[in-house]
Amino acid sequence: MSKLLNIPAEEIATIGDMPNDVLMFKKSGVSIAMGNASAEVRASATYVTSTNEQEGFARAIEEVVLNRRSAKA
Repeated sequence: MSKLLNIPAEEIATIGDMPNDVLMFKKSGVSIAMGNASAEVRASATYVTSTNEQEGFARAIEEVVLNRRSAKA
């Protein structure tokens, strides 16, 4: 899809919490693991957000994708 739309991989952010998401992390410019992900998944990501129950997805969008924070998690 990114090739079809001419979007460079470094401009793509991915969010996941399962081991199968690690491959997706490797293909994107920014990868975000949910706080409830396994240690392996969290270690593979550029950033780690809070858990699903703590609105981790929304926080990741606000803090990482929209750049409302500058420190690496």
